[in-house]
Amino acid sequence: MTQPTAPRQLPDVASDAAAAARPLDWVGMANIALPLRIASAGGESLQVAASVDVSVDLADADARGIHMSRLYLRLQDAFVSEVVSPAGLRRVLQSLIDSQAGLSSQARLALRYDQMLLRPALASGNAGWKRYPVEIDASLADGHLRLALRFSVEYSSTCPASAALSRQINAERFSEDFAAARPLSTGVVSDWLASERGLAATPHAQRSRADVRVELRPQFDELPLTALIDALEHALGTPVQTAVKREDEQAFARLNAANLMFCEDAARRVAAVLSSDPRIERFAADVEHYESLHPHDAVATVSGTGPAHG
Repeated sequence: MTQPTAPRQLPDVASDAAAAARPLDWVGMANIALPLRIASAGGESLQVAASVDVSVDLADADARGIHMSRLYLRLQDAFVSEVVSPAGLRRVLQSLIDSQAGLSSQARLALRYDQMLLRPALASGNAGWKRYPVEIDASLADGHLRLALRFSVEYSSTCPASAALSRQINAERFSEDFAAARPLSTGVVSDWLASERGLAATPHAQRSRADVRVELRPQFDELPLTALIDALEHALGTPVQTAVKREDEQAFARLNAANLMFCEDAARRVAAVLSSDPRIERFAADVEHYESLHPHDAVATVSGTGPAHG
């Protein structure tokens, strides 16, 4: 009878002493493909594909390297069974530190994925999906959890200066076309406004984007991503649309006319939302209007803190 072969002892050079004793700030892996379970706008959980960065500090100055495979194996199923939450992120980060058997005292994660939200059309009964790129940054050091959300919101911006100039040209054409007309009936004016002559100039508008980063206060149990997106889109007033029929396009044009803004205006609207949210410790936002008038873009940056603790 053949005797079972004893398992071979494999070399482990990572456990050798470092050539030059020195602790390292962070060591880990980037762009790991993992499934992630997140909360949908309706409250149910969804599984999405995510790209994950993970790292721990190498606090032991004499150790050559960390146990990298342990990080990967701990992450493999970490977010499959439960929705990502502050409490869950704390547990995972502590598990990553524990996996290093004394080599590390801190851990951090970056989770990147696309949040899909179903958005209703403005006037018709249609709806369509919109994608929001999201990154969750989480770190744990000395039992202290730090959480940040990064996400982007796209919207339309119509230039107030261009709108004023367009109104002036439209008024001049009206005066020119009706200089000798007396009296004027509302029907004649209405027909003129609906004709090509009634539109002498149009203001320029462009797709625009707000890139937002918020640091969250740790006492809240959920990540307020959808709530923040909804609040910012409401404040900006003209979020880009998905399913559009003619009545939706007309409604969107009406909204733009009633919602003129420079990039400075948009940045202040974003700041007003974020500075009043009690879940936010601090924030920073970059607003960019992709100019249709110029070959360059208009940009604004704003930062601040959430409301003082009650």
